Amino acid sequence: MLSLVTMGAVIYWTYTPGVLKHLAPKRLPGLGIALVVSLLRVWFSAAKIRFLADKKLSWMASVRVVLAWDFTSAVTPSTIGGAPMATYAMTKEGLKLGDSGAIILYGVLLDQIWFAMAIPILLFAGIFYEVVPAEIGLVGDVSMGLLYVGLLSYASVLAYGVLVNPAAIKKVVKFVFKLPILRRMGDKIEIEAENLEEYAHQLRRKPFSFLVKAFTLSTMSWLMRIALPTIVVLSLLPAPEVLSVLRSLAMNLAFLVVPTPGGSGGVEGLFVLFQGPLISREGFIGLAVFLWRIISYYISIGLGIMATTWYVNQKVVEIKKD
Repeated sequence: MLSLVTMGAVIYWTYTPGVLKHLAPKRLPGLGIALVVSLLRVWFSAAKIRFLADKKLSWMASVRVVLAWDFTSAVTPSTIGGAPMATYAMTKEGLKLGDSGAIILYGVLLDQIWFAMAIPILLFAGIFYEVVPAEIGLVGDVSMGLLYVGLLSYASVLAYGVLVNPAAIKKVVKFVFKLPILRRMGDKIEIEAENLEEYAHQLRRKPFSFLVKAFTLSTMSWLMRIALPTIVVLSLLPAPEVLSVLRSLAMNLAFLVVPTPGGSGGVEGLFVLFQGPLISREGFIGLAVFLWRIISYYISIGLGIMATTWYVNQKVVEIKKD
């Protein structure tokens, strides 16, 4: 709802009567390309999950996991994300809980490595391009700086836990489940914590080529996500391509700390802030936001509902069998 309200407000304030007559039919096929890119993001994410699971998951199962993950991320605050649902989904697909947790941690680590590499790129590009819009002001600059520091710190801690000392993760999990409200699940979690540590050790013992391939799949997924706003904008009218991509990268990092479910309200505002100044016709800003969210968010929700419903139905079948 917040997303719809925000998009409605943007369209209201930027719409100009008769602006649609300026649409160039030759550019509109770009929206089809945007849809394909959005689906490719899902495919690369599924390929990463399947690869990390040593192909114990089928392609269909991997896609279901990613779609359920996307759906949960879209309806829960960004600070929670869809990782718990993805872990649950993998257990329903036949993996142990500890193995699923280790795969999620490794996958998140790959994302964090990507963020850690993206930050120097943005800082270097900032010498030549106005990556962070002037409209963002001093507060925005400081916020982006703190975001960069936070992401690098988190990546370092996660890399230590997954690649250097998996036992530390097990200790944290066991400590959390000693809390009074979670203590009754302690025995089961202790077993799964052992599985998590063991699988983390297995992943750590993989050859460097394994990390490279997994990181490549993760990177491709993120590149699809980053390319999407630029493709949507270019489907409507000309814009500076390189700057649009750089700003898309910067705003995707900023999306990570928007606290609302699926970033609703915040991500639309960030799109306007980062991409809006690059759109020469103000009347197209609201249309660009609307098309981008439909392709990147609402279609994911629709597909994610189907995947999540499949898991719910599986649970109902299990209960009836019992």
